[in-house]
Amino acid sequence: MFKAWEKYAVFSGRAGRREFWLFMLLNALVCLAGAIVDSVLFPRLHLSETAATLAFLIPSSAVSFRRLHDIGRSGWWFLLMLVPVIGWIVLLVWHLTPSAPGPNQFGAPPSAENVSA
Repeated sequence: MFKAWEKYAVFSGRAGRREFWLFMLLNALVCLAGAIVDSVLFPRLHLSETAATLAFLIPSSAVSFRRLHDIGRSGWWFLLMLVPVIGWIVLLVWHLTPSAPGPNQFGAPPSAENVSA
């Protein structure tokens, strides 16, 4: 789960589905906890949502780039998120796609990195 945080701003290499989705789960839990605290302490302000978004912006982008690399796509496809609805659906499908077997132009599969580390 914390592997994505170890690679906070690393946009190269590959990230498997497990690494990506565990990071997104952590992101959602932190945002939920922040929203609860925010609504109790500051009912008229929404500070935690902004703070969580900024805190997770770079690592979320990096793990998304690496996840796209894992399926053999350029990380720049991440910009599809700027296309409302259609772009999000395409990215969701790609993030759910199994890893490309064996090494690709972006490096060795994530499982191979874990075995050698």
